[in-house]
Amino acid sequence: MRAMPPNALTDASARQILHAQARRALFSSGPVPSPCVSVCQMDPTHGICAGCLRTLVEIADWGKMDSQARLAVWQRIVVRSQPEG
Repeated sequence: MRAMPPNALTDASARQILHAQARRALFSSGPVPSPCVSVCQMDPTHGICAGCLRTLVEIADWGKMDSQARLAVWQRIVVRSQPEG
């Protein structure tokens, strides 16, 4: 699993918001919401969006994914959002 870009989610409150969105997505019975937060900035070194922590493939394929695949993306986002160390 790739580490998150150095400038991604460095703010603790941004990380908390993302985790709250992930909990809603992972434990809701409704449609799986998109992780997009309209901060579309790809980190060329890590290949991950600094806003939603998805890869370009995950972003491009989101519309074609079923709920199970979308939940798997959310699980990877949670892992990526963890501080290194």
